[in-house]
Amino acid sequence: MCGIVGYIGNRRPVPIILDGLRRLEYRGYDSAGLAVLDDHGQFVVRRASGKLHNLEEAIRISPADGTYGIGHTRWATHGRPTEENAHPHTGPKRDVVLVHNGIVENYLDLKRELMAEGHVFITETDTEIIAHLVEKHFKGNLEDAVRASLKEISGVFALAVMSRLDPDKIVAARCGPPVVIGLGENEYFIASDVPAILSHTRDMFFLDDGDVAIVTKSGVHLTDLDGNPVKRQPTHILWDPILAEKGGYKHFMLKEIYEQPRAVRDTLLGRVGQETGHIFLEEMDITAQEFRDFKQIKIVACGTSWHAAQAGKFMIEKLARIPVEVDYGSEFRYRDPILNPETLTVVISQSGETADTIAAQREAKSKGSKTLAICNVVGSMIPREAAGTLLTHAGPEIGVASTKAFTSQITALFLLAMYLGQERSTLSETELQDLMQELIRIPSKLEHLLSKDPITDEMVRALHRATDFLFLGRGIHFPIALEGALKLKEISYIHAEGYPAGEMKHGPNALIDEKLPVVVLAAYDPSNRDSRLRYEKTISNIQEVKAREGIVVAIVNEGDEDVAKMADYAIEIPVTCELLLPILEIVPLQLLAYHIAVRRGCDVDQPRNLAKSVTVE
Repeated sequence: MCGIVGYIGNRRPVPIILDGLRRLEYRGYDSAGLAVLDDHGQFVVRRASGKLHNLEEAIRISPADGTYGIGHTRWATHGRPTEENAHPHTGPKRDVVLVHNGIVENYLDLKRELMAEGHVFITETDTEIIAHLVEKHFKGNLEDAVRASLKEISGVFALAVMSRLDPDKIVAARCGPPVVIGLGENEYFIASDVPAILSHTRDMFFLDDGDVAIVTKSGVHLTDLDGNPVKRQPTHILWDPILAEKGGYKHFMLKEIYEQPRAVRDTLLGRVGQETGHIFLEEMDITAQEFRDFKQIKIVACGTSWHAAQAGKFMIEKLARIPVEVDYGSEFRYRDPILNPETLTVVISQSGETADTIAAQREAKSKGSKTLAICNVVGSMIPREAAGTLLTHAGPEIGVASTKAFTSQITALFLLAMYLGQERSTLSETELQDLMQELIRIPSKLEHLLSKDPITDEMVRALHRATDFLFLGRGIHFPIALEGALKLKEISYIHAEGYPAGEMKHGPNALIDEKLPVVVLAAYDPSNRDSRLRYEKTISNIQEVKAREGIVVAIVNEGDEDVAKMADYAIEIPVTCELLLPILEIVPLQLLAYHIAVRRGCDVDQPRNLAKSVTVE
């Protein structure tokens, strides 16, 4: 998403910063800017809305030059995508300038406090608050001011900060979004991602959460937020994009599993009003009135995207009270579907180039239905042909087995469901606000879940030789059972089947014996009566499996000791509302599939007979 580039050394910084920003364009952005400290000790700031060439034109008209500097490509979160809201931002005295990737969750409280102290704000962004805090805490040393400011902030951030009162220094910090430091000959680089600086240096290291880097021409000094020194081992990046992009993870799939908090967060950016609970879908040639007038929704997808679509059906029908049908892209046009202008057809594809889904989209359009694309690739075929697009902003997904694209698609479908409920007045303002608050907590809950890999070595050793698995779920959790089974069969080559838990007596019980692992989705929303009822019935399913000596792996709420005692293995996830549980539930299922596949010696990133994008029928 947002991109950061910084440079300090003996070369002129502007060309280096612009080149780095250009290499980060794939992350998506709606404005760009840079700041340099000139030879007179003053900041020169240039910003522009829109694409990078607009910034380049602004610099051509009004040249910018300096001795070192920082740049940024922004995707709007707080505030519209205008030149005024573009980064870099300065403090009220213009003593400090900074760029920021992330969200300040307590920005309203901080803003009120600063305004009470006399601070005046000129933008709509949360980032400007950080600039004010740094100037407020500045007492001659920039890194001390940054550390003091960050201790007041709740949220996630990647920062690069300069001060004209403490020159020849860039301070970078990370908590959530990535920051990489490039090491050159008497020059140093700061970036959000390796590609931005790989043409200048192969030696770099990644900041950990809580790291603060003080970057000068003479070197890089690292501390934690309390000022204690820390050490990070530099990595030599070879000119192989595979090695460059893995970021230290053993496999792309594992990296992409751990990128899911960022992917979900980025999918929300610019689309949610935290104060009102309202949803904003702006990339649409579909009017609000048309959204209100649709009589039915068809969702078309393939593979993992089809499972996301099934979860989306529950979300849309519950929140917007409009009937939804889900079709396989490969089957859709062969059954002569009933469509008309009162039908909205939602097409879901990670790549935007899935042949079956493109064919289904064209079939829908030929029958007068408007199409809305949920896609991860800007400029791909499906978004180009759609009347509206919900980009998922998951970033490049290299592993064949989809992970972060799936959770981003579910997030996008939840946004669509809320938007339909908002426009069709099936959700009250209070309900919208409550849903919004829970939605924006999901990335942090994912981070909490991933901070302690819930799949133990004991579990993997016990299960990796199984020849069959059964995955069970009720309601919106059934599609997650299907997706969990798909992940396992894709990368470990173990036969696995997802099944509705209520159908156990209609056949699957015959399969259960002491060799069969049964993965049961038993998490629930304690505040939801229907969810509690589903939970009680799911406990009965667990008892059925145990009565037949099956091996139970249960996904449960944190602290659920009742199910944990019944299960052979219990995997805890944070509590959230019923419709958002799938985003949390799928993560341990992805990790379970990953660790079992690794234990079995399988090619995790490129499983046999499969391709990342199915571009032919």
